[in-house]
Amino acid sequence: MTGPTRLQVGSGPETIRVLKAALVDRLLPDTYVSAGALVHMETISGGQASPAADEDSPLPVAASPLTPATLAGLLAEHAYVYRLRARKDGTGGMETMEEEVTPPRETLSSVLAGKTWPKVSALHGVIGAPVLRRDGTLLQRPGYDEATGLYLAAKVALPPVPDQPTAEQVHHARDFLLNRFLRDFPWATDADRANYLALLATPILRHYTRSLTPFALIDATMPASGKSILTGGPGMLYGQRVMPWPYAEEELRKSITAVLSEQVGVVVWDNLAEGTVIDSATLALLVTAGVWSDRQLGASRNIATVNDRLWMATGNNLQVGGDMASRTVRVHLDPNMPRPEQRDQTRFGIPHLDQWITVPANQLTVLWHLLVLVLDWTRNGAPKAAGVSMRQFTPWAQSLGGFLAHHSVDGFLANAADIRDIDEDETRWRGFLSCWHTRHGTQPMTAADLRRSGEPKQTGFGDDDAWDGQFITTATGRMPNALALGRLLTGQIGRWRGNYVIRSAKNDRGDRNVFWVECHTAPAPSNR
Repeated sequence: MTGPTRLQVGSGPETIRVLKAALVDRLLPDTYVSAGALVHMETISGGQASPAADEDSPLPVAASPLTPATLAGLLAEHAYVYRLRARKDGTGGMETMEEEVTPPRETLSSVLAGKTWPKVSALHGVIGAPVLRRDGTLLQRPGYDEATGLYLAAKVALPPVPDQPTAEQVHHARDFLLNRFLRDFPWATDADRANYLALLATPILRHYTRSLTPFALIDATMPASGKSILTGGPGMLYGQRVMPWPYAEEELRKSITAVLSEQVGVVVWDNLAEGTVIDSATLALLVTAGVWSDRQLGASRNIATVNDRLWMATGNNLQVGGDMASRTVRVHLDPNMPRPEQRDQTRFGIPHLDQWITVPANQLTVLWHLLVLVLDWTRNGAPKAAGVSMRQFTPWAQSLGGFLAHHSVDGFLANAADIRDIDEDETRWRGFLSCWHTRHGTQPMTAADLRRSGEPKQTGFGDDDAWDGQFITTATGRMPNALALGRLLTGQIGRWRGNYVIRSAKNDRGDRNVFWVECHTAPAPSNR
């Protein structure tokens, strides 16, 4: 049995050179380089063993940046760092002796200051469950994977999944997931179940598809419909962080930057207020950005982090606005009863699923069957749904659509029109343009003229609002002045809202913009 590596140090510069060379030669186990800095993988003691489905479920390891203090501790554990000292012997002569030392903090800081670490393996991410490599093979051995730069810190001890599952295994996996695990959720449509299964498989396939992932909205008509269980499914498998929804953009940005420094695969904004409109420029940017860049909290430097998370929100009768409608996948539950929590659990495929999913052995069961379906899909050439498109998320949609079609799961993304129906921004503008066209036809009007037509008229019976409350308002709910209205209209030129679109030109004198609304009904379908 060999002892710890011996490192002889001396003066400050010599010690820096010796320690730097030792780190480059991989003196310390489980040490990697991430964005130019050394990090050390360490097991987290005292972590949560069995949280509820709507609580944080962190991964069991963390990639901790090496600091002078942590480096000193690791050197003491894995090396014998010494210097030679001369002292008088018993005869009056001199003798040399070894003295174990801890290098000074300033020296350790100098060692870690560099950004270049040749021969040290690069860490690209920490994952909580197996993922599909880009070559179609499954990364399922815990620990560091040289091919991907990913570190698998499995939350459940998963037995090996066969590269080529048998037909019986595939049949059993499909039956378990669809007819037991997902059977008793009150899906509003088949699309909601298909969308959820796609989201459940997304973390496994993200590295394989090399695609952005849309925002996931899981909402219901009633409390106690099972929303938290649905988010807890992927969250417990891949590690989750559950947060309250910050209603201010600045706070949302800070929470995103903070959570991206944590080792979790799923981020859930849980239990938003009923009817909340998710209309955030920050969130719209996040889900379309492969890399998130922001100022580091508590520091003056910017950081850039790979955006490899699944972002989700839950609530009752939620709405979207702005650009979020085209960037959102919706899973909607509708129990169609007054007290969903009183349903007869004895009739369920898995009774008390909210408690069942918190047991690691049950999480293993869900994950193993899901992986079997994924590997059966790749064994058959990973067919894609070529006719599916979803803006920046088309690679994701085609891959997951092909995965679901291969396993005969219908309805994927078929509820896209429902998302437009809950698009609060779309609804407001469509109502405004419809009323405008009804009142004024295609007559060109300045913003000031339009603003005056929106003023309620005083009558003997109170105010008479000819627009019936449909006139567009600011974020505070007030009617904009003429200047602000002009800016709002300019920002909507050429953007279709249902069958309506705003057009613009200069007036006859050429000194003002005028606006009008055109209405175009959809053309009749061709018989050819």
